[in-house]
Amino acid sequence: MNSIDRRSVLLAGLGAAGAGALAACSSGSGGSSGALSLVSPDDKVVAATDKKRRTTGTVRQVTLTAASAGLDLGSGVTAKSWAFSGRTPGKEIRLSAGDTLAAELSNQLPDRTTTSIHWHGIALRADMDGVPPATQSAVRAGRTFTYRFIADTPGTYLLHPHVGVQLDRGLYAPLIVEDPKEPLSYDDEWVVVLDDWVDGVTGTPDQVFAELRHGMGGMDMSGGGTSGGSMGGMNSSPSPSASSSGGMSMRFMLTGAESKLLGGDAGDVTYPYHLVNGRIPADPDIYTGKPGKRVRLRIINAGGDTAYRVALGGHKLTVTHTDGFPVQHQQADAVLVGMGERYDVLVTLADGVFPLVALAEGKGAGGMALVRTGLGSAPKPTVRPAELNGMIMTAAQLKAADDVRLDSKKADRVHRIELTGGMMHYDWGINGKRFDMNDPTANPILVEQGQRVRLDFVNTTAMWHPMHLHGHTYQLGTGGPRKDTTLVLPKKTVSVHFDADNPGQWMLHCHNAYHGEAGMMALVGYQA
Repeated sequence: MNSIDRRSVLLAGLGAAGAGALAACSSGSGGSSGALSLVSPDDKVVAATDKKRRTTGTVRQVTLTAASAGLDLGSGVTAKSWAFSGRTPGKEIRLSAGDTLAAELSNQLPDRTTTSIHWHGIALRADMDGVPPATQSAVRAGRTFTYRFIADTPGTYLLHPHVGVQLDRGLYAPLIVEDPKEPLSYDDEWVVVLDDWVDGVTGTPDQVFAELRHGMGGMDMSGGGTSGGSMGGMNSSPSPSASSSGGMSMRFMLTGAESKLLGGDAGDVTYPYHLVNGRIPADPDIYTGKPGKRVRLRIINAGGDTAYRVALGGHKLTVTHTDGFPVQHQQADAVLVGMGERYDVLVTLADGVFPLVALAEGKGAGGMALVRTGLGSAPKPTVRPAELNGMIMTAAQLKAADDVRLDSKKADRVHRIELTGGMMHYDWGINGKRFDMNDPTANPILVEQGQRVRLDFVNTTAMWHPMHLHGHTYQLGTGGPRKDTTLVLPKKTVSVHFDADNPGQWMLHCHNAYHGEAGMMALVGYQA
């Protein structure tokens, strides 16, 4: 949406375009899908479903002001970015399950920039999902919009924009929905937000995307390597200089990043910093506790292009939740967290000073925070605890807790979701098509209320993709964890199941900010 051809829709009249899209859906035209009738985000069935949600009657009111900000990342490093109320991550929002959130977004961004808020992982009412132009008109600069919805499922969630590549700026914050009948026993919580950072340091996300869109075929590769369809095995360094041969030079594109855990190519973008709770490793965020205390870490990957291998030096992690839903507890040395994923883990604190390291998987760099429970000096910012190479937990190794496992049931509808495209032309898509933001209801993935749906993610590409479904959680396989974001490795197939119980129109997309914006996105639409 922030590319030249799509940004115009959102900036030069998205109000009309968004309203038109909603009107078309309401009239049953379904965009270019002809006579097909889809449930619109503001349909009466959406309101009827929302009335069935369990509510406490409590309303939590917050204001989120999106504006330019000079962000202190630590050790004198300042980034000129956009953030909520001048900080990143934004201030944590915490609710009790069943509370209503009334969040006013005030858009104070520059240059007529539009924005929105998507409530990542929350199964909320469709017209509050924050996806222009599919579910709302984008919020224009100088305007406000109030999101109001019931958050009835406990868990660890995230809020961020859903316009262009704004996700890779500082506009994000944790959203925690507490369980009033919390079954876990622990003494304290620590929310840990991970992020890869480029904005206002070496460039902007829009500049990154502009370069990536040229693809490997349009790059000046004089710095080394070959212009193959995959970056795997390449070893060139990015160059800020213009190409003497007429091709675009590699200022932001990352090459040579390899990970066995991710099945090969680890990512597209060179980031100068990796942050934990908004701080660089040289000046880390510090959690202070007491030896013997049990702490729940809520780990959130808010990054744009980086998976993180996370470990706490000198400690074991007990994995209890992923993407907000409980799993059968398993012990690990580290967890692998893709963009948009969340993991809750329990740790019993030892005595001393320990590094919490988020290794940028396949990229060599990483972020760090500290846990301090006693005397001792802080480790170097480049520390790599042994746990990073121990037992590494991924979602594929987890099982859903008994009380959230889906009932065994044959799928009423099966969709093949083929992940297509590559680095040569940066033509990422689903089922061979790039998503058209000008016509969001074209080629929808159709479901009906009450159906059990199976999605077969078939990755035909040479890269991994974290696939995120809005408005629902799905189950990996027949007994795996309940999630809304799952990693699909190159040349692999992952099947997920969900119940179509939340009518409306919902995005399904790769949560790599640049893959999604390039076109790896589709609309899941309920048939009226």
